[in-house]
Amino acid sequence: MNAKIVATCISENKGERKTQVEQVELRREHGIIGDAHAGDWHRQISLLATESIAKMQAMGLDVDSGDFAENLTTQGIDLVGLPIGTRLRIGETLLEVTQIGKECHNRCAIYHQAGDCVMPKEGIFARVIEGGIIKPADAIENLG
Repeated sequence: MNAKIVATCISENKGERKTQVEQVELRREHGIIGDAHAGDWHRQISLLATESIAKMQAMGLDVDSGDFAENLTTQGIDLVGLPIGTRLRIGETLLEVTQIGKECHNRCAIYHQAGDCVMPKEGIFARVIEGGIIKPADAIENLG
């Protein structure tokens, strides 16, 4: 299976589920225009695999893309297996992996529903090296 984008998501505020949109526009060294997590830091873009979301669905949760506050939902790529510094070409953009997983200081609604959440262990973060548009079905190329 070829790696691809399944969904693109944004939110106006941090700490909330993201809404699926038709496409997102990324700005170099900023992130997604209009997303709460954009800015001058190392976690400009968040990615989570549909395979991770499926684990939570198997626990009986009614969750989908964006529900874990990820910007990009992927399919067919082992995100947590990517070393820090890996570059990914997605659509017109170029991303660099900056962090694998994260520490959740406040347990989110998903954690309280399920007793677990996949984003802290299986989500990854990246910064934008080259901006552009990303939309569902765009291929993900691992440039190493």
